[in-house]
Amino acid sequence: MSPFDDAREIPPALLEGVRAAVLPMSGRPSDLDPLIESIGEARFVLLGEATHGTHEFYQARAALTRRLISEKGFAAVAVEADWPDALRVNTFVHGEGTDTSAADALGEFQRFPRWMWRNREVEELVTWLRAHNASVAPERRAGFYGLDLYSLHASMRAVVDYLEKVDPAAARRARERYACFEHFGEEPQAYGHATAYGYADPCEDEVTEQLLELRERAPLNARDEDARFFAEQNARLAADAEGYYRAMYAGRHEGWNLRDTHMADTADALRAHLSRGGRKARIVIWAHNSHLGDARATQMGDQGELNLGQLLRQRHGRDTFNVGFTTYSGVVIAAREWDEPGLRRRIRPALHGSYEHLFHEVGVPSFLLRMEDLGEAAGGLRERRLERAIGVVYVPRTERWSHYFQADLPAQFDAVLHYDETRPLRPLDAEAGHEEEDAPDTYPFGL
Repeated sequence: MSPFDDAREIPPALLEGVRAAVLPMSGRPSDLDPLIESIGEARFVLLGEATHGTHEFYQARAALTRRLISEKGFAAVAVEADWPDALRVNTFVHGEGTDTSAADALGEFQRFPRWMWRNREVEELVTWLRAHNASVAPERRAGFYGLDLYSLHASMRAVVDYLEKVDPAAARRARERYACFEHFGEEPQAYGHATAYGYADPCEDEVTEQLLELRERAPLNARDEDARFFAEQNARLAADAEGYYRAMYAGRHEGWNLRDTHMADTADALRAHLSRGGRKARIVIWAHNSHLGDARATQMGDQGELNLGQLLRQRHGRDTFNVGFTTYSGVVIAAREWDEPGLRRRIRPALHGSYEHLFHEVGVPSFLLRMEDLGEAAGGLRERRLERAIGVVYVPRTERWSHYFQADLPAQFDAVLHYDETRPLRPLDAEAGHEEEDAPDTYPFGL
């Protein structure tokens, strides 16, 4: 046992209670029936992941997403990715644009970590989405959208490009406002550093003015309605990203909270847009457990962080259903350091005292655990335990400090899918997916 393990023994009654509550997964489509039943009429279904590079997590999310779209009429998949990058995929799944394959449509995902979205698992889902949309009426089609806010410059360019087509004078005003960022090149971190430390004036007024002007702009016609909304979301992303990059130098919590609030606001705006015309839009959201598991039930929440899952629960209550994912060990795609290639890397067995170790001791290779089924076991499972989170960088030498936090898992999630031994994603790009070579691990993880 590692000196960093939690030395608590698992109470036999707790282990037996969890064992009695789990629903084994055998690989059949019907395995997801109880989860579909529990989701009911929820308008937001949040599908997490304990790593950004695990095949089983993506595979299960894709299978559930396909069923929610085809059987329950869900209108969108919204993912932890940037709005303009995902919008190219959305164009493809609607049968538009010039891309002829899902792999081509995923080509906008060039920022680290490319493997997070440019992988076979996502490619297969995007291919299915296009075929599904081609087989149903326009009002039943489903889109693919991004929730994140890193694409400051790409979003500003998208705003200008839209306005050039519909109002050249407005495009000129947008270009003049966004010129405020020209002195900092294409690296928004340089802007954040310069403005946070007083070396340059912030561009907050300029991006806010541009957002307000776009919000006041009525669509030219029905065909322009989507394009205007997409441009407005890019303008809002630019405004929020401006604040985020300044907040990066004000402390971890402020930047994190701005980012997750942006994602929640984007999800709400997307639902409202897709609900026009009387459709009761329902959305599947893909993001890391750390974004979707209610922060109020975790150590991060104690330290002042909120997250997307918490905000949607606070805003929508039972209209939100939250699914977490866990694994005990296996192989993952993750980098050794930030901005390095993703490698196939062995995950160490979960620490004693963690939820993952408890689930390993259940002795079922993969299972669904609905919190509504816990019964007498709920009390013991609600005692805070360690929970693992691996982002795009994996640091096994500092595993306890880099990848674990305390959490009350039944309060975080409505259900959990556990896969005891997991496999890596299948990247589309040749630079990712090689076997790990022995090397020191030095950089903090990112989520």
